Parts: sequence; C-alpha cells; structure tokens
Amino acid sequence: MGHFDNILGHGESLIKNEAALDFEFIPKLIPHREKEQQEIAAAIKLLFMNRNGRNMFIYGSPGVGKTVAVRHVLRELEDTSDEIKIVYINCWQKNTSYKVAVDICNQIGFKFVQNKNTTELFQVIARIVNESAAVFVFDEIDKVEDTDFLYNILEQVYKKTLILITNYHSWLIDLDERVRSRLTPEQIEFKKYNAIETKSILKDRLSYAFPSGVLDDEAFDIIAKKAGEIGDVRTGIFLLKESAYIAEESSKRKIGVEDVIKAISKLDTFTIKNSDALEEDTKFIYEIIKEHSGTKIGDLYELYQKKGGKSGYKTFQRKIEKLSENKFIKTTKSTGKGGNTTIVEKKLTDF
Repeated sequence: MGHFDNILGHGESLIKNEAALDFEFIPKLIPHREKEQQEIAAAIKLLFMNRNGRNMFIYGSPGVGKTVAVRHVLRELEDTSDEIKIVYINCWQKNTSYKVAVDICNQIGFKFVQNKNTTELFQVIARIVNESAAVFVFDEIDKVEDTDFLYNILEQVYKKTLILITNYHSWLIDLDERVRSRLTPEQIEFKKYNAIETKSILKDRLSYAFPSGVLDDEAFDIIAKKAGEIGDVRTGIFLLKESAYIAEESSKRKIGVEDVIKAISKLDTFTIKNSDALEEDTKFIYEIIKEHSGTKIGDLYELYQKKGGKSGYKTFQRKIEKLSENKFIKTTKSTGKGGNTTIVEKKLTDF
C-alpha cells in the first residue's frame, strides 16, 4: 500500500475554514465577554468627542478571551471611524521602546525610520497622531524590557486610549511610579470561563470551522469537558483541529471519539506559540530546560548562571512561569527532604 493511498479528494476536507481554528481568529460575536467589551468601548468613545480617552489595564489567566475581546472592539472601531488611528503591538517580540517605536511608525504610515533614535521616533509619532487621536494596544505587556515608550506616549500624545493586556495583575503594581501615575488606568479582570461557557464558545467555533455533522456529538463533549477541566479555551481549539487532522489521515468523513482520544494524547506536545517567537533570554532558558529536563528549578538556575545567564532568580522564575503558561514546558510541585520545590520538564515536541 502506497504512502499516498486513501487520501481525501479535493473538496472532501473535514475542515471548511481552518482560520477559525487559529487562536487569533476573531468571530463575529464574542460570547460571554459582552460586559468587558462595553467597558473597553466606553473608554475609547471619549475620543469621538474630541477628548482624551481613558486608559485600561486588562488582566486574567491565559485563554480567557482578553486579546480576542479587545481586537473585536478594535475591528468595530475600524468600521466606525477613519479618524482614530489604531495601533496594536504584541510585546512578545516588540519588547523594547525602540522596537515599539519602529512598529508604531510602520502602522501609522511613517516609513523613514532609519538613522532615527527612539526619542526622534516618538517625536514623529506624536506629530502624526496629534493630528487626530489614537488607540494604542500593548498585548503581553509583561514581556517588555523597559516602559519608556509608555511614558513618551502619555506625555506627548494628546488624545489617546492606552490598553495594556497581561496575565499578571502584579505587573501594574510593579510599574514605574512615573508611568503609573500618568497612566491611571481602569482595571478589568477577565475571569476564567466556567464549563458551560467553555462548551458554548467551542460550539460557536465549531460552526465556523466544520461542516454540519462532521464532529460526533460524543466526541465534541469530550473535547469541551477536557478544555473545561484545564480552564483554557485554546486547549479545546487545539483538540478540535488535531482531531480533524487525525481523522483526515485515516480518510474518514467524520471525526469520532477515537480521534479525539488520540488528540488528547498529544496535549503534552501542545504549545501556544512557536519557540522562535521567544525573546532571547527566555529562549536561552528554554534550551537549558530541553537539555536538562526533569531538573529542580534551583538547579536549573545554577546551570543558567554558569552558562552566562544574567537575570536574577525572581526574573528567572517568572520566565519559567511564562514558558509553562504557553505550554512549552511542564512544571510539577514536589516535596522532598529539602522542602518544596518545582520540577521543570520539557514537552515531548518543540514546535
């Protein structure tokens, strides 16, 4: 039997819209986040009255719809007004003030960034944006190495709304006082979805991604239950996609329970992001973990220092937490003779 026998024919894919199984997909409606979206929109509406908008600090666990809800409001804003500029920055990669400034310039149409330093770039940004107004969204704000860009925007741009998104409420507490006192943001906590809400969201995503009847009801219930247990909708989306791939590999016309069970067995290989997107020090830590999987966190930190790592232990711990949240690694609490510790393991596969 050949490797390419029993392939589904053209137009026979079990997935009708693969984009709907992407974590960045924005549905027409965002269920169970209506109140939060209203609050975000209310902060921006002041810009329509030629006034300064309100700033927002949005926090909550991974996979609770923070980014999707904000981007949904931005899409509505884009459909409503051409006057208000929209800037969206993911700080996972744009993690310095200079990188942020260059990205903002690109988004507002200024391309001549060569040979300009950070200060000069923000002067350009202020000149362009002050002709109207702007909404600046900084997603994963906890990844930034400095916050000078926030200070520059708060000081130089007249009419704006800043929206900061993070998993960590503590980030705002630790923020430089000179920035925090100017920011004075309203805070919105995105609480975890309950099991019913998780199932509802996945059902909605199902309608975008698959033709009717492709996913067995019992199979869907298993996916929804697993995602509800983990408390992360993205896990459910991964299982929907992976189950479809597994079924297609067997040339099936329907996704069954056995396909979902196989997909669940792959959860240990599931990462939210590609490792190429990690900032340099976090990638360095990740490489050490892959080489020394199953090691205590304190011993890993010693290895990190010996290999030239410069971060302090608390910063090292935070980066371990972020790697765990984004499913690159698995951490397990352990109790031994020396007291409590954390065992750090790499996932089975690095995407």
